[in-house]
Amino acid sequence: MTCRDSLRACPLARKVAAGCIDGTHAQGTRRFNDIPFRGSHMRISLRQFLGSLVLATTSLVAFAADAPSTDASWYPSRYGAEDTLGAINNLSPEKVLQAARLVRTGKTYSLGVDTGPASPAYPPRSYSITVLQPGDGTGTLMGSNQASGNDDLLHTWMGIGSQLDGLGHMGDRHRYYNGNRAQDCVTAKGLLKVGTHAIPPIVTRGVLIDMAKHLGQNPLPAGRAFSRAEVEAAARAQGVSIGKGDVVLFHTGWQNLSGKDNVTFMSGEPGIGVEAARWLAGLGVVAIGSDTWAREAVPHEDPTQAFPVHVELLAHNGVYILENMDTRALAADAAYEFLFVLGQPKFVGAVQAVINPVAIR
Repeated sequence: MTCRDSLRACPLARKVAAGCIDGTHAQGTRRFNDIPFRGSHMRISLRQFLGSLVLATTSLVAFAADAPSTDASWYPSRYGAEDTLGAINNLSPEKVLQAARLVRTGKTYSLGVDTGPASPAYPPRSYSITVLQPGDGTGTLMGSNQASGNDDLLHTWMGIGSQLDGLGHMGDRHRYYNGNRAQDCVTAKGLLKVGTHAIPPIVTRGVLIDMAKHLGQNPLPAGRAFSRAEVEAAARAQGVSIGKGDVVLFHTGWQNLSGKDNVTFMSGEPGIGVEAARWLAGLGVVAIGSDTWAREAVPHEDPTQAFPVHVELLAHNGVYILENMDTRALAADAAYEFLFVLGQPKFVGAVQAVINPVAIR
């Protein structure tokens, strides 16, 4: 930016410059360049003052360029300006009945993985548990029947193991789903809006897209981003469609690395790209999950961005994210459609939740 540009950007600078840029005062002939500005400990010329003013203006303009965007094209939500549930609105009793008709064998699939101290997790997340007995450590017996028992004290991050990312997890320039500002909904003691405790049961049609099979590699390599065309082709090959109210899970084979090579597991992952995420959100899906730790291609398609699919799904579209889903048994059985059931824990104000969804077919 030139000094002239800075003067255009700052009204104060323009006013000062109007009378002084030629070195003369508007109401006299004395050169202001010769007039000192005095303070208790300084003496500067007007030329120095104007130079400082231009520098400050330049800094302010640069700051404004880096300030949060005022682009509000992604809010208010399609579900209403006051909505806090997002794509959950696409669930219905009719959808539950439709999904229930997919149950023909009665076979159930646990989609959660075991979570413990050794679980790979995004730093610095961790897990620890302490089992306690009343009294002396072996457990004081209680009552005439000499009953004994244990309690447990859990100290863990919610975003570990198989997890649900709520709509307050990631935002766009400190605005979260439906344009909610961080200062209006985020506190150290819990979210005031869009907490995972408020999510109703998710009972709907589940769809598995086996990208490892479709692309002929298991596991798929880190950074492999799936396009809309590839997801559509995989669905066609499986004979399934994706529609409003569905939960869509992707099988990539990446979960096979967990517990065996945690360093590689956490160093990257395959997943959908932003284009595919935006398309799926436009279909009205409720949640998108995968057998990976972050649900999107890492490294990202644009290496300058940070978790762009998270922002696109959670903040811009109110679509929930399911991570570390164990899709291996579903893929082995070619179970591409099923009844999906999730009742998440109701920890008030939580951002995420450790979950164990169940698929039934």
